[in-house]
Amino acid sequence: MATQKLYAGAKLREVRTRIGLTQKDFAAKLGVSLPYLNQMENNNRPVSTSVVLALAREFGVDVTELSTGDGERLVSDMREALSDPVFAGDMPPLADLRLAASNAPALARAFIELHKGYRQTHERLASLDEALGREDARARPSPWEEVRDFFHYCDNYIDAVDRAAEHFATDQGRVQNIRVAAVATLGIEGIKVEFSDTDRLRSYDPKTSVLQISVRAAPATQTFQLLLQVALIKQNALLEATLDLARFQTQEARDIAKIGLANYFAGASLMPYAKFLKAARECRHDLEWLAGRFGASIEQVAHRLATMQRPGDKGIPFFFVRVDQAGTITKRHSATRLQFARFGGACPLWNVHRAFELPGQFLRQLAETPDGVRYISLARDVSKPSGRFGAPVRRFAIALGCEVGHADALIYADGMDVKRTDSFEPIGISCRICERKTCHQRSVPPLERKLSVDADTRDVLPYQVS
Repeated sequence: MATQKLYAGAKLREVRTRIGLTQKDFAAKLGVSLPYLNQMENNNRPVSTSVVLALAREFGVDVTELSTGDGERLVSDMREALSDPVFAGDMPPLADLRLAASNAPALARAFIELHKGYRQTHERLASLDEALGREDARARPSPWEEVRDFFHYCDNYIDAVDRAAEHFATDQGRVQNIRVAAVATLGIEGIKVEFSDTDRLRSYDPKTSVLQISVRAAPATQTFQLLLQVALIKQNALLEATLDLARFQTQEARDIAKIGLANYFAGASLMPYAKFLKAARECRHDLEWLAGRFGASIEQVAHRLATMQRPGDKGIPFFFVRVDQAGTITKRHSATRLQFARFGGACPLWNVHRAFELPGQFLRQLAETPDGVRYISLARDVSKPSGRFGAPVRRFAIALGCEVGHADALIYADGMDVKRTDSFEPIGISCRICERKTCHQRSVPPLERKLSVDADTRDVLPYQVS
């Protein structure tokens, strides 16, 4: 199989700009001619092996960043946007989309934002609800979407917050008693912690400096909420500085993102980077073992594994997703090439939907997406009871997975035949953009394909995709 050429012009320009070198001086450091560097920066030539080694040797560049990051996500997001019926005609070639993502990433993001704004405006007009015409009904990006994209394009890894959390955990000298450390830290700040029989997981009154934590919540949830309050009180300056750099368009987005960053701090304190990554590698990413080791829930562990993308010491690039019983995605992140649909639900053939049928069990799946990339996916149901009779129980399913090339590092891959082609189930992103022509679970036709309907023939689908 031919080796895929590496085009990373935008990354080369970013490195050169960051260290303040001219093209001539940068070329000399890399051991190439000025014209050759110019061609690589403009993606007219692939990055050679010698240049990759020079980048690592001379400038400490994490070479994995050259082939991962925003590029594949931008291509996936543009491809999904272009499948919208508003774009009549053929889909642009994949090569053109990759050139746009690598040579003009800012333009690609602007296009995605433009399409997102169009979709939101169109949906508002189509709904004809009573809010139309009010001041808050004007077309603008959804705060939730804006915050999700912020974490998405950061690879769900926020270095300053992650390191601050790690310092807090290790500074206490007793990671296993991080709960005690959190209570003590809040006490130093003049905050009294009370464990109360309340429906709210966490409630803080700034006037009385009393923090109430629900006794009905699971111990892992209680600890997480304590650490979240530590972030809001002790790390407020860091959170605000990070939000300033993000430059959110609305106050609502900024407020949502602050909670997201505080959640990030809590998870990173509960599972500090170096210790957690070392433990994950040693147990081959056994979620139950890690949950017991760090006093966390299965969902917290799975989510944390999807954030282990520190430059120079990266973990396995995982995807993580949480869905409700209706199939709606409520959490999503991908450090892999697998991207989730921005509109609609996930593929019904994905094992995450079957997790509700077998509560308390881990479901394993070998899956292949239409682009030929193969994954191993782990799914399990997650129930969140309210702690009293008659109270509603929130039920979700989570999935954690990675490309099958990392199977040896996963205990869940043991006994699975990852070498056989027929071991992999065909899945997609969403029916609207999936290219599979004979899928028995297809809900709607693919938007970029023409259909033919024969009244005298009925196959798996009532139409044929050309």
